[in-house]
Amino acid sequence: MAPTRSFRETLFEQLRNKEFRRGFLGEAVRDMLEGDLAGAKAVLREYINGTVGFIQVGEALGRSPKSLMRMLSATGNPQARNLLDLVAYLQKADGVTFEVRAVKVRAVKAKAA
Repeated sequence: MAPTRSFRETLFEQLRNKEFRRGFLGEAVRDMLEGDLAGAKAVLREYINGTVGFIQVGEALGRSPKSLMRMLSATGNPQARNLLDLVAYLQKADGVTFEVRAVKVRAVKAKAA
């Protein structure tokens, strides 16, 4: 049986593709807007590891790379300001800007008790 590549190796290779990378960063933003902070932090952590790295992000934001790693850990509790600064920097570094649009969704019927 041939050895298989790890998920991280595959992900880091895919992050070299501009469209995939931007979609992956967009997933982190979407997760935040949907209230899935744990998911957003996990995606941001992998995105940073596979692209610019925590040292470069730390230098750009004037923060310790270890502090940023803790902020995005499973037990991290980042302030909104720190997350927004991080996402703004990552957008700028990748040359992309995300837009938020309001869309009408169908109402969910409540179940009768």
